[in-house]
Amino acid sequence: MKRALLALAVAAPLALTACKKQAEDAAPAAAPETAAADANAAAPAAAPAAPAAATSEADAERAAQQAKLDYATMEDGYINDAKAQWATSAKASSSYGYDAAPAADDHGSYTPWQATGPVNGETWSNKNQNVGFDWLEAGFDKPVSATEVRIALETGHGVEGITKIELIDTDGNAHAVWSGLSDSKQDERGPRTWIVRKFEPTAYQAKGAKITFANNVENDYSYIDAVQLVGN
Repeated sequence: MKRALLALAVAAPLALTACKKQAEDAAPAAAPETAAADANAAAPAAAPAAPAAATSEADAERAAQQAKLDYATMEDGYINDAKAQWATSAKASSSYGYDAAPAADDHGSYTPWQATGPVNGETWSNKNQNVGFDWLEAGFDKPVSATEVRIALETGHGVEGITKIELIDTDGNAHAVWSGLSDSKQDERGPRTWIVRKFEPTAYQAKGAKITFANNVENDYSYIDAVQLVGN
């Protein structure tokens, strides 16, 4: 009997120790819940994303302003180029609103005369929108060995329809300096699109420039505000 009681007395503490050890070993199982709680607590940190969007909008606005400044600088360089001259006379194959080509001294709307002088928002425009070819021939006071022709088109109407640019020499002969499909697109930075064609100095003296449009290529009216001839 004593032996039984002694065995029971020894076994009881051992059992309690084993239960305590199992409880201690099981305790870390609660850690994942703590980690999950920590993760949920950290989630609100993603909220400050709005300032990045505002910065992006500000950058876009600044880029748009920079594009306008670049356009103004480009156009100012053309307008004040000492080697460039504006057309002083012009004639055309047709004019919008006229049954026949208007006289050279007709200052009405869309007549060739509107394409003379500096850019001013007044333009020549052709009569035909999608049929055949139309052309404008600009004359200049001083014959030069030309190196460049610049054409200012209102917004960009006609920019893709230009198929040929010719220079007219002092004997009235035409010399093509460019022809083909236009690779130019509307310049959305400003109110005009400038078509600029450069070439080697001409061996002849140029006194005019003829611009030809294929009306069905762009299927729109063409609007020329001004023409410049550059050379010495």
